[in-house]
Amino acid sequence: MRQHTINTPYMVGEAHFYSTELNGDLVLFDTGPSTPEALAYLQTVVDLRRLKYLFITHCHVDHYGLADFIAKNSSAEVFLSRKDAIKFRRHHERLEHIRELLRSYGYDHGFVDRLQAVYTDKKIFPAFPEKYTLVEESDVPRKLGIDHIGCPGHSQSDLVYLCGKYAVTGDVLLRNIFQAPLLDVDLETFDGRFRNYDAYCASLLELQSVRGCEILPGHRQYVESLDETILFYAGKLMERAAQVKRLEGVALVSDVIAKLFGGALDDPFITYLKVSEIVFMRDFLAEPEKLKNSLEQIGLFDLVCDVYAAAVG
Repeated sequence: MRQHTINTPYMVGEAHFYSTELNGDLVLFDTGPSTPEALAYLQTVVDLRRLKYLFITHCHVDHYGLADFIAKNSSAEVFLSRKDAIKFRRHHERLEHIRELLRSYGYDHGFVDRLQAVYTDKKIFPAFPEKYTLVEESDVPRKLGIDHIGCPGHSQSDLVYLCGKYAVTGDVLLRNIFQAPLLDVDLETFDGRFRNYDAYCASLLELQSVRGCEILPGHRQYVESLDETILFYAGKLMERAAQVKRLEGVALVSDVIAKLFGGALDDPFITYLKVSEIVFMRDFLAEPEKLKNSLEQIGLFDLVCDVYAAAVG
């Protein structure tokens, strides 16, 4: 499995995508962002004439950005998750629901309009391929020796691909990064928000499938280990939740943000990320035993029990 690295214009910095040959076919996992630099790099390192399959871990701009270009300029079959297909098929409806969620957390129409402008200016939603195959409904991955597991939390559509001794994990497992659990409408029901915290607790159990694999992340070159990565993220969640707990009497998330950050947040997208984190942490504080139970089941809770106790009081 070969790791390819490309710069992105986003906070996360460099992104990775991966290529390999399976049964004589050239296979790609993710694409990098939809920038001219990324396109030029992709065409240098990937022979599009030979590319047979493209698997997307999740449809965030730095991971699927060139999927439409590949679909139009190669014969490759594009695979993505059912949740991502729903997300783009009902794109405008989804954005309206996110607007309403933000309004319920204390943000006015002016803020959500500015956020939508950022989506447009930064090309957060590059073109979606017209033709694609749902990973969950195809037997091609199995024939190639690829398995997939859904590990939502950061987003609803996060997939991990297991390929021989490798696990291509996208944004699910990252070294020393607290990837935001993005606020979104529930894509199954379009009624209420997606419960990132509940999904994260369940995904910790699913991730045991990658134990023993070489983890290939979407950023930061490598991870130390599955356990170290989980402990970093869970520990950061608990540490930050302890700060949020001190403001449990503040009803609106917008007021919590104001008290924590003052006027330091002037980018609406950064604010959206922080809102997502606050909602996630409040869900943890409301039901901390869910995370405790998951960590106990995978044998890691004793390593963060002191941080947990400090967070939940």
